[in-house]
Amino acid sequence: MVGCLTKTRKVGGSIVVTLPKELVETQNIKENQCVEINVKKCRKNGFGMFKGMSPFTAEDELKGQLDE
Repeated sequence: MVGCLTKTRKVGGSIVVTLPKELVETQNIKENQCVEINVKKCRKNGFGMFKGMSPFTAEDELKGQLDE
């Protein structure tokens, strides 16, 4: 069994996934062929989400404790 990560997209009233060309070639998948797909939603990675934000300081940590 071979796996890959891909994004879904909407076409009409359906959600579709596109198989990468490399996967199609290595598995010799043809058009109108029946394939089994196991679906597992991926968790979003927050890496790089707060780009440019400065690191927390000791003062920042104290602010949260003093607000209580």
